[in-house]
Amino acid sequence: MPILSNFYGILIKMYFQQSEHNPPHIHAIYGEYTGSIKIENGELIEGDLPIRALKLVQEWLQLNKTQVLEVWNTQKFKIIHPLK
Repeated sequence: MPILSNFYGILIKMYFQQSEHNPPHIHAIYGEYTGSIKIENGELIEGDLPIRALKLVQEWLQLNKTQVLEVWNTQKFKIIHPLK
């Protein structure tokens, strides 16, 4: 699973197998915690991310939603700038 971004110890990844991807989402990994987050609205759909990490991922997603959706739709990997 390629890493799209990495910030504050959080890895953002996306699978590239269409059959696995419904609804469109990213995977966030923060230490031992993981979560699947909807691209559309930043909702945690699965996992146990601490609220602070989730808020950072949601902020990053809001800033980069267009690029993340482009990666989702084209299945062409690219690195997306981290949250600063």
